[in-house]
Amino acid sequence: MITIEQTANMINVAVMGEFTIADFKQFEEQALYKLKAPGALNLLFDLRGMLNYTPDVAWEEIKFFNREHQHDFSRIAVVTDNQWRTWQAWVTRLFVDADIRVFKEYEEAQAWVAA
Repeated sequence: MITIEQTANMINVAVMGEFTIADFKQFEEQALYKLKAPGALNLLFDLRGMLNYTPDVAWEEIKFFNREHQHDFSRIAVVTDNQWRTWQAWVTRLFVDADIRVFKEYEEAQAWVAA
């Protein structure tokens, strides 16, 4: 399950429990809508409540960020204390032009991505 909040230049996504393809499609729909507006778009992913994700989500993430929208985001903040998710964020940096940073504290991530 996810929750999504939006501001003028940011999408804030919090994942609780299992991250499913339906959840990712919901995020993708919101992101595509926001990308139509001028200016840089930033993302904040709060993954502290995420227990796991389905394999199709991993594939959709690769397609969305690495092939279709690799130049569309300015800053991406990931909030997690999970070492595997931290590693995934660093690998994503190889394929996306955005400045991607991992944080353990939500408030610090929010301040950075909003700057």
